[in-house]
Amino acid sequence: MDQDLLMKQIVEQVMQTMMNSGAMPASAPADDKGLKAGKVTAKNYPLAENMADQLKTPTGKPFNSLSYEKVISGEITADDMRISPETLEMQAQVAESVHREAFAGNLRRAAELIAVPDDRLLEIYNALRPYRSSKQDLIDIANELDQKYGAKTSAALVREAADVYEQRGRLKKF
Repeated sequence: MDQDLLMKQIVEQVMQTMMNSGAMPASAPADDKGLKAGKVTAKNYPLAENMADQLKTPTGKPFNSLSYEKVISGEITADDMRISPETLEMQAQVAESVHREAFAGNLRRAAELIAVPDDRLLEIYNALRPYRSSKQDLIDIANELDQKYGAKTSAALVREAADVYEQRGRLKKF
């Protein structure tokens, strides 16, 4: 298969996935209030279709500016293809509008973790596995998340994990 054709198919598939990402179940009750008091609701969903003009990449490029041609020319980079914290917040508001508060919380935690580099996230993930870290290691990670990245909810979860691991004997053994 021609490399350009393959690349085009891959980019088109990624774009389609982005358009459909985070889809709420078809049976989710719709809120007929629409955008009210700055809130995004199920009526605005899917965002890529109904609010594309308000979506931006983490680098500030408008969602509508993403195209295959710009990927191939190098004008669009991998960083431009990521979701922004603002878009995740909009998705969280949609989830709340259909009474999916837990999902909304997950989206907000994801939004605050966007600032954390991927390699560091993987290190943190591994550190959270049982017997991998001391309580102080976990407290240090929580402080880093809180102070360096402003990820206060995630920091609180890591602190809670440190306490639970201590209670259950799941901390690193020396």
